[in-house]
Amino acid sequence: MIQYTRPMDSADTREAKHLSELARILAKESDSELIEAFLRCLLTPAEAGHIASRWALVKALNDHVPQREIAKTLGVSLCKITRGSRELKKPNSAFRRILTPPKGPPGATCRGGPACGFKAPDGPLG
Repeated sequence: MIQYTRPMDSADTREAKHLSELARILAKESDSELIEAFLRCLLTPAEAGHIASRWALVKALNDHVPQREIAKTLGVSLCKITRGSRELKKPNSAFRRILTPPKGPPGATCRGGPACGFKAPDGPLG
C-alpha cells in the first residue's frame, strides 16, 4: 500500500486516478441498493447528507425552482446553488446529461430517477 503524506486534492493526479476508478466501478454496477450501501460505507453520515443535498438542489434547479426557494427548502447556501446552476449551464454539462431523459419510449424516466422531479424533503439535508 502506498503511504500518502497529505490528503489528496483536485490538483493531485492520485485523486483523478481514484475517482476515475470509482466511477468505472459504479458504472458497471446495476444494483442501486448495493451502490447506496457502498456509498454509506464509504462516506460519513455528514458527507452522505451533503451529497444528497447537492443532488436535491441540482434536481430543483433543473426543474426551474427559484434559487431562494431551494435555499430555504434544503437549507443550503446560495453559493452552492449558484455553483450548481453554473454547472447545469455548461455546454456539455454532466448534470444535464444525467438529468436528461434517455431517448426511448414515451414515459421514459431520466437517469436520476422517475421524472427527476424535485420533491421538497421534510427538513434540511445536511
